[in-house]
Amino acid sequence: MSIDELMVLDIKDRANESYKKVRAINEKLNAVITFIDDDGERHEGKLAGIPVALKDNISTRGIKTTAASDILDNYVPVYDATIVTKLKEAGAKFVAKTSMDELAMGGTNRTANIGPCLNPYDLSRITGGSSGGSAALVAAGAVPLAIGSDTGDSVRKPAAYCGVVGVKPSYGRISRYGIIPYASSLDHVGYFTANVKDAALALEVLAGRDDKDMTSSFMPVENYSEVLNGNVKGKKVLIFGNVLEAITDEKIKERFNKVVDGLKERGAEVTTVHFDDDLMKCLFPTYFIIANAEATANHSNLDGVRFGHRVDGDSMEEVMINTRTRGFSSFIKKRFVIGSYSLFEENQERLLKKAQRVRRLICDEVLKELKEADAIIAPAAGSVAPRLNDSSSDELSDEYLIAENHMVIGNFAGLPSMTLPMGYKDDMPIGINITCNAFKETDMFNIAQAIENITGCKDMIKEVA
Repeated sequence: MSIDELMVLDIKDRANESYKKVRAINEKLNAVITFIDDDGERHEGKLAGIPVALKDNISTRGIKTTAASDILDNYVPVYDATIVTKLKEAGAKFVAKTSMDELAMGGTNRTANIGPCLNPYDLSRITGGSSGGSAALVAAGAVPLAIGSDTGDSVRKPAAYCGVVGVKPSYGRISRYGIIPYASSLDHVGYFTANVKDAALALEVLAGRDDKDMTSSFMPVENYSEVLNGNVKGKKVLIFGNVLEAITDEKIKERFNKVVDGLKERGAEVTTVHFDDDLMKCLFPTYFIIANAEATANHSNLDGVRFGHRVDGDSMEEVMINTRTRGFSSFIKKRFVIGSYSLFEENQERLLKKAQRVRRLICDEVLKELKEADAIIAPAAGSVAPRLNDSSSDELSDEYLIAENHMVIGNFAGLPSMTLPMGYKDDMPIGINITCNAFKETDMFNIAQAIENITGCKDMIKEVA
């Protein structure tokens, strides 16, 4: 389902049909935490009447926002996130708050308090996370646009696994006001669509300076969809050699190489670049230390006193202990323990500060290469979506440390990055990732448009029976 296809319907039918479909398929996908029957009269704007799903860490005034955690199971915000206001002003209508990994801290969408979200292509497989519910609804053709958040690859990896377009723009391009945070130096608002044109249009609506978010950028918002042409002649594109070498699946590499050939045929200058292997192997541990330390600090307000779920006790301290003990899953508690350990004064120098220095080294190396290029590309993942009970990955292998975690570079450096489908393997979608220089989203969308033209992978909808 694309925005153009919905625009031919009567404006009153656009969201109604979507709402019915979301209701019908959710029993199979488990992608929705809260349904929204939006009766707002919004008939004008770039998204007039267009149905949109929102990840459940996005504040919606008067509508429960749980971040898929028991500790927020009764939390109803009194204000809208800035992007919710922007979408309303553009005429969009909301149909659902979507499933996610608890507090956005995960990459599988198996840790939501409502249970795992399932992949429309194969209900025995994960969607990826943490924005898996939003990805699943777009992949199933229930909505043409769904909002997520991306701290490591939480939009772009689900996009690869579910066969849709997933965009994480530059840091500060979209306001984060009203988004329940994970790690503030890494968090980005992202989103899913079924094609590149819709992705370009969505950024026109979502982007822009917001004084409520002091990290948001003053950079002007371009008319991304109007200048979309897919012209890559003379564009300098780098292949992320470390990633390609780390992937063992020859079919994924073969499909990627066909895309590369297509870019060359269209006039792109494509070369391979290799970064320091030791730095690349540090991607995941660096992310894990920084993200969990920041999350521990950000979520210290989830204490049973200020808002959210509360478990009584005989003292304020006991209330906090009881609430956090029962409100968080063991998965989240583990991350908080790691984050707290990194924040101990005696550990900061050898853990947190060291991780921050390694992050800078990684960024410097990548930015140096991108300075003379327009984009760097690689397969978004080394495999198709894993099965729900699959725990066979070797987390010390190059394939895991590099191929499965390379997209975090976009978060480390705040660069625009997106994943789009490049084909199938064993009837499951596989994706390609593009990362560009900061605020060069126009370049990113045009390269993506060229890739979409090469692959023909556009509006890939998997109907859920």
